[in-house]
Parts: sequence; structure tokens; C-alpha cells
Amino acid sequence: MSAFDAIAVGRRVLAIEAEALGQLSSGLGGAFTEAVETLFAAKGRIVCTGIGKSGHVGRKIAATMASTGSVAMFVHATEASHGDLGMIGADDVILALSKTGETRELADVIAYARRFRIPLIAITAFPESTLGRAADTVLAIPDAPEAADELNAPTTSTTLQMALGDALAVALLERRGFKPSDFRVLHPGGKLGAMLRTVGDLMHGLGEVPTVGVETPMKDALLVMTEKRWGIVGVTDPEGRLAGAITDGDLRRHIEGLLDHTAGQVMTPGPKKTVPPTMLASEALALMSDPAPAVTVLFVVEGGRPVGILHVHDILRAGVM
Repeated sequence: MSAFDAIAVGRRVLAIEAEALGQLSSGLGGAFTEAVETLFAAKGRIVCTGIGKSGHVGRKIAATMASTGSVAMFVHATEASHGDLGMIGADDVILALSKTGETRELADVIAYARRFRIPLIAITAFPESTLGRAADTVLAIPDAPEAADELNAPTTSTTLQMALGDALAVALLERRGFKPSDFRVLHPGGKLGAMLRTVGDLMHGLGEVPTVGVETPMKDALLVMTEKRWGIVGVTDPEGRLAGAITDGDLRRHIEGLLDHTAGQVMTPGPKKTVPPTMLASEALALMSDPAPAVTVLFVVEGGRPVGILHVHDILRAGVM
């Protein structure tokens, strides 16, 4: 197959699936809201189930929901008939996926849901199917042509199921008020975890913060600056608030008679750049990189008082870029 033919096929597939997604979006209605509220109200778990390609999609939906604050799991419909039904409790909600709604392996799951009055949400293209009639809520996907229409291989239908699962997961996390800080707790590793780390996670504590009072003689201020090895020393007022900072540049500007001055006389007031411990490390990195002026060290401040110090190397070592 030539490159031109391959591109043409790819575009045709994407166009078919994009059109189906548009139909799904325009047809979203009250059943979607009902499904979100049912999932939100669940005291137990969200149990996704299905067979074949629908099962693979169900497993992905469960993983997405679990990573965004919902207690979710996947139960294979066939395994459910061989003991795994015991994994589903009376406080759970079942989310069952089947394009036709006639998947025979779902029969035991449906019967179990009805017997124990477990809420059942169906994702199917046929609301009048066995699954659709048994469900408490039906999320209907368009009965759109599969991208490989002659083979009828699951393509468009699984894309619709996946997209609808994403829509449920995002609507549910917003309904829960799920925040980036919550997401970070569930994703401590990898790039996402790094990008969601805060200044407070990475900063050096108060014991490592170089500070002196405004009346401190520069001789003593230089000793603190040298001992702490940050290339900077913070200057605090009598109430302990950060009043300014002394850097190598300040030392050069006051080189004549330097030791005759106090820290308050040499410092640059401010400093212009400080961060709270709750700020995302990625935001702190952007602040450091801002050329007005670019810095490599930031004082971490709460209520005007220094509580920590952060170096650009701390952020880069954590994988934040």
C-alpha cells in the first residue's frame, strides 16, 4: 500500500469516528446527568464490566475513574459467572458495556444486579436490548458504522464507549470537587506526579534557611551566607518577616566599607521573588526562569516569614521541567 493510500484510509477512519463522536455529543441528555449522580452517590465501588473489546474499554474506564478519585474496579463478565460476582457488593454501582446489549456473558451480572438491587448503568447502542431493558440508566451510543464496515470490527463503537467513559470520569471528578493536589496523591510517580509536586514537597526546611536580622553586622551576615552555601542570605525585620535579601551582587555594590555596614543597609529590599509552600513546583520553576530577573534560589514564605528555601536544582532533580 502506498503512503497516499494509507493516509487516505487513516483520514477516512478518523472522519467516520469523528462524525460518530459528534452524534454522541449532540445526543447527550438527562440520562448522562442521572448516571453521574448515581455514580457520585455510590457508597461502594464503581464496577465496570464487559466482554471482548468492550471489556478492554471497561477496564480503561475503571482505571481512569480510580485515578481521579473514584473507587472503581473492573470485573470480567465471564469470570463473574465463575465466582467473581462475590466481588460486587450491595453498595456498588455496575457500569456494563456492550454495543449490542445482547452479550450472553453479561446475563449473570444482570441477574445479580436485579436480585440485590444494585444500580445498573448500561452503555449500549440498543436501549431496547436485554441489557438496555434491565438497566436503571441507559447511556446510548449511536449505532454508527464501524470504521472497517465490511468486517464490522469494533472500531467506532469502542471509540464511542471510550469517549463516553472519559466524559463520565471527568464529570464525576468535577462533581466531587477533585483538585490537582488530590490527583498528585494518586500519581506520586512519573511525569504527572513530578509536575504536580509542590514547593513544600521539595523545599529545604527552616533549619537550612540563611537569615539574619536587619541590624546584624555584615561580618556575621557573611559568615551565615558562607555557612549555608546558598549564595544568598535573607534579612528579617524584628517581627521575623522577610525584609530583603543579600546576594553576591549586593556585596559587589557595597564592597567599599562593606564590613562597616549592617545587613539592612546592604540588602535589596523585597526580595521581588518569593513563593508559598503550596505553589506547584512547575510554577516556581517558571518564576525562576522569568528574566525579570532570573534567579536560581527562592525563599519560601508564609505570612511574610521565611519557612524554607528552594534551589532550581531541587526542582530539576524531581523531574519537573
